[in-house]
Formats: sequence, C-alpha cells, structure tokens
Amino acid sequence: MRVAAQSVCTAIRDDIVAGVYERGGRLTEELLARRYGVSRVPVREALRTLEAEGFVVTRRHAGACVAEPTEQEAADLLEVRTLLEPLAAARAAQRRTDAHLKVLRGLVRLGQERARNGLGEDLRSLGGWFHETLAQASGSPGLSALLTQLRHKIAWMYVVEPPAAPVESWAEHAAILDAVARRDPERARALTSEHAERATAAHRLRHARRGGRVRSSQHAVNTVSLRN
Repeated sequence: MRVAAQSVCTAIRDDIVAGVYERGGRLTEELLARRYGVSRVPVREALRTLEAEGFVVTRRHAGACVAEPTEQEAADLLEVRTLLEPLAAARAAQRRTDAHLKVLRGLVRLGQERARNGLGEDLRSLGGWFHETLAQASGSPGLSALLTQLRHKIAWMYVVEPPAAPVESWAEHAAILDAVARRDPERARALTSEHAERATAAHRLRHARRGGRVRSSQHAVNTVSLRN
C-alpha cells in the first residue's frame, strides 16, 4: 500500500474505533476523499485493507459500510488476545534489547507513580504502550502487528472499566518486566496470561447504535505528506 493509502487507512481506522462512523453506516469514497483531503484512489485502497482487517464490509447495493461485529466475534477477540499476549511476552524474554527494557522500565515507573497518587486518567494509555512495547520486544513483526490490530478492534468493541486496584495492576506489569529482564520466558508467559485473564473482566461490550452519522473527529490527516 502506498504512503497516501496507508495514512488514509490509519485515519479511517482511528475514526471507526473512536465512533466517528457508526456501525452499519455507509463509507462513500467521495465523502471520505473530501474529509481527508485526498483523491478517491487512496481511499479505495484503504477501504480494501480495512475490509481485510474486519473493520469494513462491502454490501450489495450499499457499497462499503462499517462492520457490525457480533457478540461472539467480540468475545473471540478477547480470547485470542489472551493467547497471543503471553506468547509475545515469552518471546520478548528471549529477544528483548536494552532499548526495549529502558522503555518498559520507564513506563512501569510512571504507571506505578500515577497509580499510587491516584492519577488514573492516563493509566489506560500507559498500559497500552507497555503491551505495545512488549509486543515489539518479541522480535516478531507479524505477531506485533496482529496484537496491534487486536487492540484496535477491542477498543472499538469494548468499553474498558478502570482497574479496581491500579496499584496491583501495575505491580503485575512490573513482575512481567522483571521476568523479561531476567530472560525467563516461561515466567513471563505465565504472568502475562494471568494478567490478561484478569484484565478481560474489565471489558464491557460496547453496544453502538446503527446510524451512519458522521461525528466530529479529533484525528487530522497530514494531507501535505499524503500528496508528496
């Protein structure tokens, strides 16, 4: 996929996850091209990619529409994540670099500090960055890409309640990091599996209303880079 199509794909995906486009709503090439300031060609390519990822479906007589996943499909995603995240942690314990450890330690330190001080507004994003970095440390680009896609889809399908005990949650992150730092793949796998199972309980299925209305978005596409 060309750079323009990649950028448009990211923008549309982010807006779908954010609820800018409601489930079942039509996604016309003309509207999307105008919204993101590009021609219809990169939009067409982006929609094909998003259809392959499961965010978009093509319907007869309607064209591209935002997908409407079932409750079972949503539940399956959480189950897949609980299988893949421990695998990524085990591989990270074998393949991590000092640079990965530095980033992970910084995230854990910041997360623990904010959890202790009751500053929970950023803990969800910090947790996401922790798991994203852990996946990158696995040294498996395909696995990392799968987990990133899963996180996007889970964020779209679920409302995630803040952890009831954020200090304990970040203690779990710290324990996973310690296993990765010690190059102990089995302990990293076991700890991440337990952590993922506990985190799953905080997910409440998001029931989006079908409509297709386009709301305002905080996501801006760099149209200069798209045209270069």
